[in-house]
Amino acid sequence: MTFVPRTWVVGEVVSAAIMNQEIRDQFNSFFGAWTTYTPSWLAEGGAAPTLGNGSIVGRYLKVGRTVDWVIQLTWGSSSAAGGGGGSENWMFGLPAAPAAGFTYRIAYVDVFDASTSLHYSGNAIYNTGSGGVVKTLVSNRADASGIWDSQLPIVFAAGDIVYMSGRYEAAA
Repeated sequence: MTFVPRTWVVGEVVSAAIMNQEIRDQFNSFFGAWTTYTPSWLAEGGAAPTLGNGSIVGRYLKVGRTVDWVIQLTWGSSSAAGGGGGSENWMFGLPAAPAAGFTYRIAYVDVFDASTSLHYSGNAIYNTGSGGVVKTLVSNRADASGIWDSQLPIVFAAGDIVYMSGRYEAAA
């Protein structure tokens, strides 16, 4: 909701509508509901992943140029990791283009394995050169370390969840 503030003019009569737009509406935008979006799910190297009957949903809150975001990918029985041999390097689209020079900042990633009820935490990096995505998911767990793909940290199956969240500066 935030926008460029009004330039006030000496002697201007301030109405309730102007005050509401300039003060109340701006203040309320800090407490507003998050906006939903559908993130893209792509891969570098190998075949692209397919969502099938799974779901991917994103939500974000943008205040000024600060964007807080979350993405949840829920694996379906016909979802496919893509690639072939584990070289895919997944990428997930962000809700707004990041500011220039924002590459290689860290976002948080969690994978829930529905069959074992185990969680695998990791990190991802922002990449402004690929059109504003998070990519190169890397595990923090010693028993599943390395770049995440169709085989790591788990072989994905129906009910598994990939959850990501982060904050960044938007280009505009």
